[in-house]
Amino acid sequence: MKLLRYFAAPLLILLAACSSEPKIDKSFPSANHDSRIQFVVMHYTSASLPRSLALLTHGEVSAHYLIGDNPPTLYQLVDENQRAWHAGESEWAGRTWLNSSSLGIEIVSPGYTDGPNGRVWYPYTEGQINSLIYLLKDIRSRYKIDPRNYVGHSDIAPLRKLDPGPLFPWKRLAQEGFGIWPDANEVARYKARFDVNLPSATWFQQQLAQLGYAVPQTGEFDVTTVHVIAAFQMHYRPERFDGSADAQSAAILQALNNMK
Repeated sequence: MKLLRYFAAPLLILLAACSSEPKIDKSFPSANHDSRIQFVVMHYTSASLPRSLALLTHGEVSAHYLIGDNPPTLYQLVDENQRAWHAGESEWAGRTWLNSSSLGIEIVSPGYTDGPNGRVWYPYTEGQINSLIYLLKDIRSRYKIDPRNYVGHSDIAPLRKLDPGPLFPWKRLAQEGFGIWPDANEVARYKARFDVNLPSATWFQQQLAQLGYAVPQTGEFDVTTVHVIAAFQMHYRPERFDGSADAQSAAILQALNNMK
């Protein structure tokens, strides 16, 4: 009998402790929240499909989705609830290290080659772009992503990256709601003004920052600012992306930042 009491006392204490564990009350959900997914970042792989799959599944980088080239197959490599390693050191609209808040989409493409006649960029196939638009529509059905937050790797890391390159169809994507694009008449009107009086480096830096780019506010066309202007031009004026602060670039910037 004494032995039974000896074992029963600790058992009663343990049962009492278990019964007093707190329960989580989920009956008061807050309306003050949004998705962790705020950005979509587009890339090219600079590799063939087999090499891209190997690098993105067993290398040091990853992406949520990969779009093949022939045929343009859609591959999901990382669950959207998980963080993929595609952006690296990056910044857009004041947010840094975008791996934690973005989805990464890689598109199989060589990117470019450098030859005796200069750099040659490789176009995307129609099938790849159609697959991309299909995928972006699917993503949009689940997340409320600001159209300005569909960006390229070169937008968020202009000192390091060139992808998805000057042949990426940003205007076409913007027409589908994945990005923004300026009105041509408004650009022409601003260009006429800026042809006469080109804005200062300070103005360019402020306008680029307002659009989302991470750019120093030095008041000078320093090396970093030139790289950022080139990235902006590759996105919005791909026929010339040399980083020169000209009237056309200023007009596009002004028109974009006037958009609601």
